[in-house]
Amino acid sequence: MQTYNTVKNRILQLCNEKHYTINKLATESGIAPSTIKNILYGKSINPGIVTIKMLCDGFNISLYDFFDTELFKTLEQEIK
Repeated sequence: MQTYNTVKNRILQLCNEKHYTINKLATESGIAPSTIKNILYGKSINPGIVTIKMLCDGFNISLYDFFDTELFKTLEQEIK
C-alpha cells in the first residue's frame, strides 16, 4: 500500500506545482476525470504504467521525472 500512497502523493504534488485541477489534468492527459479521482481517492490502488505515462504526458514530464524523487527512492519493499 505504501507504493500506492507514494504514486498518489506524487500526482498531487505535481498538480500543486503546475496549478492543475483534476479536470485540467484530465484534459491535458486524455484520461477521464473519474479515473484520476479513482486513483486519488483509493478506488484504484494499482494504476497501470500506461495510465501513469499518460499522466506524465499531461504534466509534460517523462516517466523518469515522475519516479526520480526521494519519495520513490526511499520506498521499502512491499513484499517481505
